[in-house]
Amino acid sequence: MKLFLSADIEGVAGITSWQEANPDNVASYRPFQERMTDEVRAACVGALEAGVTEICVRDAHWHGRNLLHERLPKEVRLVRGWSRHPYMMVQEIDATFDAVGFVGYHSKGGSGGNPMAHTLTSSVFQSVSINRQTVSEFHLYAGASALEGVPAVFVSGDQTLCDELSLELPGIETVATLTGHGLSTISLHPSESCQRIQAGMKRALLRLPQTRDSLRKRPAPPFDVEIVYNQAVDAYRNAFYPGATLRSDRVVGFVTDSFFDVLRLLVFASLKAPTS
Repeated sequence: MKLFLSADIEGVAGITSWQEANPDNVASYRPFQERMTDEVRAACVGALEAGVTEICVRDAHWHGRNLLHERLPKEVRLVRGWSRHPYMMVQEIDATFDAVGFVGYHSKGGSGGNPMAHTLTSSVFQSVSINRQTVSEFHLYAGASALEGVPAVFVSGDQTLCDELSLELPGIETVATLTGHGLSTISLHPSESCQRIQAGMKRALLRLPQTRDSLRKRPAPPFDVEIVYNQAVDAYRNAFYPGATLRSDRVVGFVTDSFFDVLRLLVFASLKAPTS
């Protein structure tokens, strides 16, 4: 059995501030780099206990060079950096994988469930919606995985995201590591978070035969995408993407029958206007 894991940092136990997520702030970031690695390791150990023999991990935060590979099980192949393939946070997933899990994920842009809630780029996007429903990074890349026929079986991250997905995807295993109130968080102890992630991943994979079909449904067209930008100048610039339109000063729209085209749009529609 093969597992794909996508790892982010804004949903790991205890993280509260962008300083803690920014690799340039070494003193603040280093403890959460280690927690990110520990939580990914816990997910991998749970997967191995469930019978997984191959694991591919996508380091999907910031510059894509966060995880400490030497601390992960030897079965792990690690994808680092950004190729800019539209699959982005699940780059290298394909139909040979039996399941995909998401570790350290977070609430969508515009949500109050995490002080760092965002979708893809908080510096450019305020929110992203598809068919009038705001979406998180999980929605985008679980959707990408579904294009390859791979079911999303597990997610860990903030309570708001976990609650939302438990309603949307009955059968998915969730582990809530923290909850956010304004600029504050209330978190599990890091060791408790790892224990729950390990056990949750194992449960998710052991019951995969029962949940596989319900968790790998492809996104259904048509897709009406709206990106709300922080700045009107960025919306104007990115509205020139082929097929996109400027729907208001800060909103770019795009309609397609291809979910892959949605993912491709998001790679190219995050350009920020240069400062004068």
